Amino acid sequence: MKFSNFNYIRPEYKSIKEVFELMVKEIEKSSTYESQKKYIEKLNVLRNDIETMSTISSIRYSINTEDEFYEKERGYWDEYSPLYEELNSLFYKAIVNSKFKENIIQDYGLQFFKIVEYSLKSFSSGIISELQEENRLCSEYTKLLASAKIDFEGEERNLSGLGSFMLSEDRSMRENASKAYYGYFEENESKFDDVFDKLVKVRSKIANKLGFKNFVEVGYIRMMRTDYSSKMVSNFRSQVLEYIVPLAEKLYKRQEKRLNLKELTYIDENFEFLTGNATPKGTSEYIIENGKQMYSELSEETKEFFEFMLENELMDLVTKKGKAAGGYCTYIPNYKSPFIFSNFNQTSDDIDVLTHEAGHAFQLYMSRDIEIPEINFPTFESCEIHSMSMEFITWPWMDLFFKEDTEKYKFTHMSSAIKFIPYGVLVDEFQHHIYENPNMSKDDRKSTWRKLEKIYLPHKNYEGCDFLEKGTWWFKQGHIFKNPFYYIDYTLAQICSLQFWKKFREDREEAWYDYLNICKVGGRKSFLEIVKIGNLISPFEDGCIESVINNIGDWLDSVEDIKL
Repeated sequence: MKFSNFNYIRPEYKSIKEVFELMVKEIEKSSTYESQKKYIEKLNVLRNDIETMSTISSIRYSINTEDEFYEKERGYWDEYSPLYEELNSLFYKAIVNSKFKENIIQDYGLQFFKIVEYSLKSFSSGIISELQEENRLCSEYTKLLASAKIDFEGEERNLSGLGSFMLSEDRSMRENASKAYYGYFEENESKFDDVFDKLVKVRSKIANKLGFKNFVEVGYIRMMRTDYSSKMVSNFRSQVLEYIVPLAEKLYKRQEKRLNLKELTYIDENFEFLTGNATPKGTSEYIIENGKQMYSELSEETKEFFEFMLENELMDLVTKKGKAAGGYCTYIPNYKSPFIFSNFNQTSDDIDVLTHEAGHAFQLYMSRDIEIPEINFPTFESCEIHSMSMEFITWPWMDLFFKEDTEKYKFTHMSSAIKFIPYGVLVDEFQHHIYENPNMSKDDRKSTWRKLEKIYLPHKNYEGCDFLEKGTWWFKQGHIFKNPFYYIDYTLAQICSLQFWKKFREDREEAWYDYLNICKVGGRKSFLEIVKIGNLISPFEDGCIESVINNIGDWLDSVEDIKL
């Protein structure tokens, strides 16, 4: 069934609540595991119905934030999702208190049971109004980004629409586009400040009500980090500072030399070559057609998957008026369908979406036998292994999209992966500072960001932009607003994906076998278990970064980037 035909009916909370509570009572009073399991599975059907409607509504709103019907539905879900979460907590309590706990773990896995325990730790009925406020503020941020209407080069454009101009070969065009882009954030500085300030305050209140010292602990529990701690993350950040920051700085120096610049500034950072960045050599239709060829040749599994996505119109890829910013992949359980959302903008990002988000979607497709909503996706850092690795796995097909720019794309892709990791750990450390000091002033937050930039991104040069110089780059980073502590995940996964890059160069068949296995497992296992299934070295283990960084450095050195 095509996505346009997926049926959306707003759930009637009162009647669902009655049925939900009855089923929970049946689970609680079951005298045999067979009886309990029957009601768990019945309740999963109902929970998947709710999840399906919520997801369809969310997708359709993000496709067109000006659609009045789905804007109202977004309001409904902002208000009622905490109430549905409250119902889920009844189910979770029944699971945790079950006398058939061992049977549940045997059938559904220890990771599911841990997620249930963590969900109970991060929720209580006493925080529903705060959760509703948090949802409302996140929607306000989404709307604030999506509502940008910027007159540029004779047309009204949104933020995504400025992307290709910010990568122009003409430096004055890059400068003008960058000023227009960041000018929107500057004009709305007080709005972004206020939304974030309210989010920090409401999250801190949630943590206090739940009995935690601060929101950092709640953030880790919400992210379902069942097998690693903030201390382990801090140690990982130290390794990044020691091994990756120096390589990233070397890459920025090479870029500066390629561009014949005395100093690389913020308007040049994403512009890699005087001859222009690598760009796809065709329209969005051309990209999709070549994507189809790529996935049909990669493996039987990816061929079947991509044909399913195309046949059922499960991708909305092109930027348009009123469309929410960014890109994502989500899952619609009742249709066993992944969905990919993005904003194509005629840059190499379009191909990265086709590989990155498709990596997420492929994992979901390969583990669609899972009926429990908590474990369709694994935890986020595991999810990102699938997506970031797929970016590298598909390297042999990049010539389909980039033709003469293929080597240029690969060099940029690898160097961007290295450059990204210090930024990712900066975002993470910034959030630790913010939530450990929730009463920090708006100005202090900005100066904290700028101080951390100087540690992890010492090349940063905001010449001519006082707005960014004072520490506001993070305004555009949606995760900081909407998904607190969801960012170190990308860096952990990037280290794993770089291991896959190395593995695929050494033995493609064996590497594909490992990759397929971590996709099939879905969310049944924790992060460190999935790392083990993929025959990867844990990013927390001493020597992990060292095990790949020399190979990557050698490969980058082998490319004569000055000639590209």
